[in-house]
Parts: sequence; structure tokens; C-alpha cells
Amino acid sequence: MRVDKWLWSVRLYKTRSKASHDCSAGKIKRRGQNLKPSSALKVGDTLEVPSPDNSYKRTVEVIELLEKRVSAPVAQAAYTDHTPAEILAEAERRRLALKEDRQFRKEGDQGRLTKRKRRQWEGEEGRFF
Repeated sequence: MRVDKWLWSVRLYKTRSKASHDCSAGKIKRRGQNLKPSSALKVGDTLEVPSPDNSYKRTVEVIELLEKRVSAPVAQAAYTDHTPAEILAEAERRRLALKEDRQFRKEGDQGRLTKRKRRQWEGEEGRFF
């Protein structure tokens, strides 16, 4: 089975072309060796796969070879994630920090003042907060 097709079918990548691109770029590794998109994959292989945001590497063991893209519960049963818990915890912390930052920017506290914020600022003796 092709590596790029398996990565797509178990939902580690959103598209097969993205999985193929990352294989060609040398981001997918087996035993420290870069894999081509057409490399053969066997049950029991351990792969290093980058996270969706490329902030850390996941260590994934192949349990089942799937030809077609399947539902999420079936896809998760096709591999075992051996990524250390501290790396996953750090990634989750980083994800939550980015979410808070997006929320802060969405509230409009940056950039040019709105009419309402300007009036609040002027009404409080020149202080914004």
C-alpha cells in the first residue's frame, strides 16, 4: 500500500495531494529514512508524521492498511499513536493560547478605535481601560 494513500485514508491528512507533497518534501519518515509517496507500507511500520500545524512530530504505528477513506472511529483504529504525553500536552497548551489570541483580536481591542471605544476613552479622562 502507498504511504500517501494510507495517510489520507486514516485521516492524518485532509487531502491525498497534501500527504504526497509532505512525503516528497521529506517530512514523513520510517526508521529515520525519508519516504516517497509511492513507498510500500506494511503492518507494523512506525512512521514519523508532522502535526497539522508542523509544531511537533507524531509517532504512529500502522495496525491496519486501509484502501479507502473511512469514518474517524475506524480510521483511529487503524493506527496507534505513540507520541509522548508531554509533547501532546504542550501542543494542546499552544493550541489554547492561539485560540485565546484569536478571541482577543476578534473583540476589536487592536487597531483603530471604533466610535464607541473612542468615546469611552475620551469619557474616562483619557484612559482607555
